[in-house]
Amino acid sequence: MSPNPVSAAADRAGADGGLSRGMVLLLACTTGASVANMYYAQPLLHTLGRAFAVGAGTTGLLVTVSQAGFVLGLVFLVPLGDLMERRRLIVSGMIALALGQAVAAAAPGLAVFAAATLFVGVASFVAQVIVPMSSHLAAEHERGQVVGTVMSGLLIGILVSRTLSGIVAELFGWRIVFATAAAVMVALALLLHRALPRVAPTSDLPYGTALRSVLKLVSDEPLLRQRMLLGACAFGAFSILWTSLAFLLSGVHSSHYHYGNAVIGLFGLAGVAGASAAQVVGRMADRERGRLATTITLLSLLASWLLLALGARSVVVLILGIMVLDLGVQGAHIGNQSAIYRLDPDARSRITTAYMSAYFLGGIVCSAFTGALYAADGWGAVCALGAGVSLLALLAWAATARRVSIPGARERAAPSVSG
Repeated sequence: MSPNPVSAAADRAGADGGLSRGMVLLLACTTGASVANMYYAQPLLHTLGRAFAVGAGTTGLLVTVSQAGFVLGLVFLVPLGDLMERRRLIVSGMIALALGQAVAAAAPGLAVFAAATLFVGVASFVAQVIVPMSSHLAAEHERGQVVGTVMSGLLIGILVSRTLSGIVAELFGWRIVFATAAAVMVALALLLHRALPRVAPTSDLPYGTALRSVLKLVSDEPLLRQRMLLGACAFGAFSILWTSLAFLLSGVHSSHYHYGNAVIGLFGLAGVAGASAAQVVGRMADRERGRLATTITLLSLLASWLLLALGARSVVVLILGIMVLDLGVQGAHIGNQSAIYRLDPDARSRITTAYMSAYFLGGIVCSAFTGALYAADGWGAVCALGAGVSLLALLAWAATARRVSIPGARERAAPSVSG
């Protein structure tokens, strides 16, 4: 039997240490589609409450359930990316996502829907296996750009999922949202099984030892600790914005905006523009200008909060602020991952576990404070919190940039903010 030409081409790309544009695009789309599964329910909480005859407080817990599942997947399943053949692991994860979304679509009550949501959160670990695999397959000269493109797919998936979910639910009903998600995961699983190369395990550690080695990596690698802090602050700022924005736009503590759910969902498209532009950070990292890129993105993150504060009375300025913030968040994230994946090629999935756990924890902590802060003091207080978190990242970077080096990098000095 003749070999599959798509798979054979992918195998050659991996062997040559590079990836075709088509493969990079496929990985980016898969990452975005995978992580989107965690966010389809967010704009539908009121609709789900009516469908299951429960209050808003109860349906609000679905967000927490999804986040808890994702953390479990990060901690216990992402390290398997170093220990198992990755194509099989990724395809298995996509099938698991499809099963979880199919159960959610058919759920007769909230308990079953919540269990499916938890399962989907765990299975969403697959996105964090794809990212280090793309770094592993990329050639050295293109690694930053490849990671940047794949990570753009991830953030765009987060942002667009809310818009698509609201539109589909409005036109066809909420169950179709999750049924469609299940069908997309099955189609991607079949495509990936044919297109992805086999990627052998990079470590023969026992599973328990691999989990413990995550803590050792954090202890031994100052660069990883540095980027974990920067990532936590960046995603914390992202969560502050997207937790509170709907309150501002719907008119809670605001006399300027009174938009409905469909219009509010469209604001996610402003974030897509900023996230897409951040791919330039990956190219700067490939040219050994990653330190400068990180400085620029953290300054952008801080500056965005001034625009967002002024955007309380100007939709144009508000949209510009969203774009600048998402540019900063995505740019910092790409810079962080381009740096940490130089540490140990055989431990990239475990490095991802450490980094993404901190990244996601920053988002959980900041979003937990944001709702109560907005209710108490409004948009201005939220913007002050976001600016404070962004300033913390910038100060941490200024204090550590010169003392912590990136393996294999020979960069010119970044501006004075980095030391």
